[in-house]
Amino acid sequence: MKITMGKKQKRNKRIAVALSGGVDSSVAAALLKRAGSEIVGVFMKLNNFSSESEKRARKVAEILKIPFSVLDLRKEFKKRVIDDFLKEYKKGLTPNPCVVCNKEIKFGLLLEKALKLGADFVATGHYVRKTGNKLLKGKDKEKDQSYFLWQLTQKQLKRVMFPVGNYTRMEVENLAKKFKLPFGKVKKSQEICFISKTIEDFLKRYLKLKPGDILNKEGKVSGRHQGLFLYTIGQRKGIGLPQGPYYVLNKNLKKNALIVTENEKDLLKKELFVKNVNWISGKKPKLPLKVMAKIRYRHQSAPATMYKIPDTKYRVLFSSPQRAVTPGQSAVFYRGEELLGGGIIC
Repeated sequence: MKITMGKKQKRNKRIAVALSGGVDSSVAAALLKRAGSEIVGVFMKLNNFSSESEKRARKVAEILKIPFSVLDLRKEFKKRVIDDFLKEYKKGLTPNPCVVCNKEIKFGLLLEKALKLGADFVATGHYVRKTGNKLLKGKDKEKDQSYFLWQLTQKQLKRVMFPVGNYTRMEVENLAKKFKLPFGKVKKSQEICFISKTIEDFLKRYLKLKPGDILNKEGKVSGRHQGLFLYTIGQRKGIGLPQGPYYVLNKNLKKNALIVTENEKDLLKKELFVKNVNWISGKKPKLPLKVMAKIRYRHQSAPATMYKIPDTKYRVLFSSPQRAVTPGQSAVFYRGEELLGGGIIC
């Protein structure tokens, strides 16, 4: 369905709001409508089990009396997000599909299509703030989603809005009641939107299992694993070894071996390397650079220093060891409230 906007003239900002059917994007739309902007709600159809979300998004558009469009991006989402997710897992990595989706779909395809059809901006329900050419953490530190947006460019940043970034989740829920938006019984969203059950079930469905040996640090065989892609660094449950506890320490793809340890301290590392680094400002900072670094979404950011090494990668040296540095995950860098950028742990 087309995204329809009014004729060009001197007017308020035209904004395409990515309505997911959840409370955050719905309140974002309501706030923009209250501010006098000309808005249209856009639901991105990304999978075949999103009909309930679409119904809620449509209902919100009716309540707010705004135009509503459905953008069918299932083919593009499968190719750019799901296929990439499976490809990375097949390599023994642990990717973050939300980071890829934000780059390729929400602030990629949606933004491109909305601008071509006359919108000035795209707005989402992310808990993150924007000031000038900088991206900042959301006011609600528990809900802050800046971690997922480290791949944004200045060109994209100029055209996106985050209306709920200056609110806490509780304030957003209160606003939903005030705007009479129907969210009393809505379940919390899944961690990964295209997985209806568990990651393990999803991977087993699409990837061929290749069992192999489980080895301890000394190389002694301790048991058998089901397939390397079913395990991630730091994992304790589901390894299937007696006694223990055991932790996944590493993966040897050449030998198809899972390396485990009984000593949790073995998971601590003071350094990591990142590739595909993006700086939000568009400019490479002077190095070495002191930052606060997060190695996964729920990780407590820690002091670190970044160094350039003689290729496209960066070395990140932490002040104190960090647990379970995981290849494929995003390492994201901050200075105070500002998101500087990030890269993929290699």
